[in-house]
Amino acid sequence: MMEWHLKTPLSGEDVKKLEAGDIVYISGEILTARDEAHARILEFAENGEELPFSLEGAVIYHCGPLMQQTGEGKEGKPEWKVVSAGPTTSGRMSKMTPPLLEAHNVRAIIGKGGMKNVSEALKDKCVYLAYTGGCAALAAELIKEVKTVHWLDLGMPEAVWVLRVEEFGPLIVGIDSKGRDIFAEVREKAEKVFSEIKS
Repeated sequence: MMEWHLKTPLSGEDVKKLEAGDIVYISGEILTARDEAHARILEFAENGEELPFSLEGAVIYHCGPLMQQTGEGKEGKPEWKVVSAGPTTSGRMSKMTPPLLEAHNVRAIIGKGGMKNVSEALKDKCVYLAYTGGCAALAAELIKEVKTVHWLDLGMPEAVWVLRVEEFGPLIVGIDSKGRDIFAEVREKAEKVFSEIKS
């Protein structure tokens, strides 16, 4: 098991060196995206439209943050402070992740609980990083700046928030770019033990 400190945007080489079980800390920009943001990203791809933000080498955080408006900045744009930013259950985005990765060079996905049937889509290009649930306050401390927000019409939790983070983690590589899925391994072991108990 290794510990890595990475800066965004991530490269293919950054993610290919990560092994399942490694510990990762991210610095730089991450973007939040939940169900509705994923659906809109895919809609843009289907229509051949350009996104208002870049997903090249991006880190997507499955998170519906709670934000507080603190005032107005340049050009009258609202300024925001993160109140809470814990991870959302990633399984909800499992079906939308393979087509999203086909359309964009996202390099890492952060969330909780693992994802099903995405290991093939992640191969050679992306990793899934597990963040412990219940760390909403800690996550908020590691977010140093709310850079901007897109698609606020979706609502605060579903909007795409662009966040500057420092040493965001610890994150565990739950699914690496070689196809190893720790969550699937645990499920298989649990099912085997359960079947042995039943028999």
